Amino acid sequence: MDISQEPVLIIRRPLHEEATDRLRDLIVQGRLVAGSRLNERLLTAQLGVSRTPLREAFKVLATEGLVELLPNRGAIVSQLDATRLSETLAVMGALDALAGELACANATDAQINEIRALHYEMLAYHARGDLAGYFKFNQAIHLKIVKYAGNAVLYNTYRQLNGAMQRARYMANLSQERWDTAVREHDEILAALSSRDVKRIRALLADHLAHKLASALAALPARQAA
Repeated sequence: MDISQEPVLIIRRPLHEEATDRLRDLIVQGRLVAGSRLNERLLTAQLGVSRTPLREAFKVLATEGLVELLPNRGAIVSQLDATRLSETLAVMGALDALAGELACANATDAQINEIRALHYEMLAYHARGDLAGYFKFNQAIHLKIVKYAGNAVLYNTYRQLNGAMQRARYMANLSQERWDTAVREHDEILAALSSRDVKRIRALLADHLAHKLASALAALPARQAA
């Protein structure tokens, strides 16, 4: 046995972070519907955590607008508000366009290849009809473009707004037609980034989010009533 090799470190995430991620997925995917009460007893059993990390997760998700904390009454899944959704996505559209422009200027070839690899993984999930898996890679692509824009203020602002908008982004793809269209738009976005076509990527990213907004708003009444 070769013991000369360096040990492999196993990094364990805090329980509240794991609980936050899993709860966020349940809310974004609509498995915990808007307006429903978050039952601590059931969720601690489902997630395998105690009430302390669960309540920490509630607080984090409240800052993202996904959960509403009720004094002395626990927490509920927050409602999606059409006006706030429209206003926030309008801002994010501008941030997306700026991120695309800066990424064309600042991203290295290796970083663009990293985004390309994520794109192909995303396509594989789309081909399998796995929306949850697709969505994780979709979000990773958008965040990488913003990160590789090289502007920390832009990146942090975008991440903060995106937390509250993930439900709307996910809802937009519940229509198979819109989902297929979104994939074609991502093909075009990758091509524009690869060729460092600033004008093209700005327009594509802004339009991509506008199309998601229209689709999400159309699906909102049915989703809220579910």
